[in-house]
Amino acid sequence: MRCAAVLGAARAASSAPLFWARLLGMARRTMATSPLCVPPPQGLLRPLAVPERLLLGPGPSNVPPRILAAGSQQLLGHMHPEVLQVMDEIKAGIQYAFQTQNRLTLAISGTGHCAMEAALLNLLEHGDTALVAVNGIWGQRAADITRRLGANVHELLKPPGEYFTPWDIEEGLARHKPSVFFITHGESSTGVLQPLEGLGELCHRHGCLLLVDAVASLGGAPIFMDQQEIDVLYSGSQKVLNAPPGSAPISFSEGAREKMMRRKTKPLSFYLDVGWLGNYWGCDGEPRRYHHTAPINSFFSLREGLAMLAELGLESSWERHQANCAKLCQGLRDLGLELFVKEEKARLPTVTTVRVPEGYNWKEIVAFLMDNHAIEIAGGLGASVGQVLRIGLMGCNSTSSNVDRVLSALRDALRCCQRSRL
Repeated sequence: MRCAAVLGAARAASSAPLFWARLLGMARRTMATSPLCVPPPQGLLRPLAVPERLLLGPGPSNVPPRILAAGSQQLLGHMHPEVLQVMDEIKAGIQYAFQTQNRLTLAISGTGHCAMEAALLNLLEHGDTALVAVNGIWGQRAADITRRLGANVHELLKPPGEYFTPWDIEEGLARHKPSVFFITHGESSTGVLQPLEGLGELCHRHGCLLLVDAVASLGGAPIFMDQQEIDVLYSGSQKVLNAPPGSAPISFSEGAREKMMRRKTKPLSFYLDVGWLGNYWGCDGEPRRYHHTAPINSFFSLREGLAMLAELGLESSWERHQANCAKLCQGLRDLGLELFVKEEKARLPTVTTVRVPEGYNWKEIVAFLMDNHAIEIAGGLGASVGQVLRIGLMGCNSTSSNVDRVLSALRDALRCCQRSRL
């Protein structure tokens, strides 16, 4: 009762420093007469403070007011008909964004990384052979996950900043004869956009399924799941879709579904078992059964992110991201900076990588933009650490005015940050 009174007083009173000092004193006195040995955390007795920042890193991106409002709606039950209707609308939105008619299309209750794990552990069993294209951290992660599943993993390697040619891939398929080939469409750690044309047909000719990571590219670069014969495609909610991380679109072709039905063993994770998930999402034509308590408000946010993409139109979204990326690249060159990805066609429109200018500490540049301009950009990740700065223009953040803001901030950083004399 005493604790309830303290919290009630906190809600009713102002946030003046004197009040909070008194509140902390009351909490301490309460603890002196209580059997509890761990006091209330002082940080939780202060109001939540969230700064305003422009998120121009590789993700997450800023969330528009419409999506914030959707996520703040009151909860409904995860089996309520209204929620199931939202889930059906999400499925249709994913099918539009992926350009697919696959019925086994849904959103994983987790981040894009969770979708990667779901795809791999449902497709692969112990002893299966997988070929993983590695030209950045996401290929490395996929290879790591696949090894944990007990599969035989072969890596197809390219240096960061380069992409794979059909000849590279065909040689790997012929040599290793995998059942699954993994490749990243938008490698956000290096800024590379991987061409997908012909890869599905190539994989199928070698009796292999094509698994594509599109977390960083969905909505920013063209992708046609059915036309390009992609068997499994997944993405995330926190980049071009501008929703908070927590619900990840994924889709399986009929060929992928048939392979999963022929499994000799159950998937290692019950939570990520696509058989159960597909039923909950209404993908199998059977009555929906409870599987897990879904993140309902994340579904509301994802639904609105997909709705905004549908209203804008995929082609308009692709064009906007390409135009703003081109403007950013030209502005970076005008500042005397060197783009990391040499070929223009291989540059990811959503995340641009630029070499750290000689003599500068990348950490100081990143910190300067945050401290002086409230703008987030990022350094490298994985093999690109220390080599590049990564600038993201995704969804509502992909605007001409944001390009101007980040270029102005970088100009200021190059002028003010101390250069090494070595």
